[in-house]
Amino acid sequence: MERLVGKYCKIVTKEPGEDRASVVTGILEDVDYKDGFILVDSEQGLGCLRINTLVAIKPASKHKKIQYEKRKIKNDDHGMVGIGTLIVFIAMVLIAAVASSVLITTSETLQSRAKTVGTSTIREVSAGITVESVTGFTNVDKTKITHLALTIRPRAGSKDIDLGLCTLSVLYDNLTILTLDDSLVQDVNLDNQSVFYTPVSSGSPFTVMGNTSNTSFGIIALHDPDSSITNTNGMNSGDRAILIINLSAIIDSDLTASGLPARETVSGTLTPEIGVKAQYDVTAPAVFSKRIIKLD
Repeated sequence: MERLVGKYCKIVTKEPGEDRASVVTGILEDVDYKDGFILVDSEQGLGCLRINTLVAIKPASKHKKIQYEKRKIKNDDHGMVGIGTLIVFIAMVLIAAVASSVLITTSETLQSRAKTVGTSTIREVSAGITVESVTGFTNVDKTKITHLALTIRPRAGSKDIDLGLCTLSVLYDNLTILTLDDSLVQDVNLDNQSVFYTPVSSGSPFTVMGNTSNTSFGIIALHDPDSSITNTNGMNSGDRAILIINLSAIIDSDLTASGLPARETVSGTLTPEIGVKAQYDVTAPAVFSKRIIKLD
């Protein structure tokens, strides 16, 4: 059998007690007489056969050997393809994991931004100020309106509004922007006089109306149970106040009589820090019968 080592052989074996013999074809790799077995590389792989079970062994044809080598090469190729497929599969799993991580992170970011935008939008839509009415105050000769009084309140469901951060615009010949003068915020005058004569402080001869200018407006609190307007310039639900605008300082037509003439129109907006702005657009009547006039 030593002469057959390294050759493609056909090996017939029969185990004790069996009626039928079995045939193995492959390359005879080694013969070990000491341990009593032979080493055969067959299509099933490398294996051992006991010498005492051999019935016959002979070289097989070259054609069968070539077919065996081809099958062996083909099996090896299949093994390489399997490894490549495994590598591709692992790469796909890694790519899917990275992609899913990116998608999860992106969705969380978008959700957070959507929540922030939604909250801001709700605040913008629900918050704001409403102008309930506009009243004019004329000069002594009743020829021009020298001051405007805008009665304001928060919109329904509005958050607290800081009047100190509101900007008030007046549009006539020019666009004028006014801001709140903190020293001109007082409770309404309760001494049976007009609100236009509300003093800047208790017992003072100076009024809120008289100290407004072409750059600032004053506030008279009509309904302020918690004193939020007078203490912090803050307007909350249920509060009501009057903004005093000095038209004689803004519309300075001549030195004798400044203000809004009859039949003329003045407009503007009151814009809070957050929320919907309030607008007013009024026209002076043709004749000023009284010093205090309700404007439409």
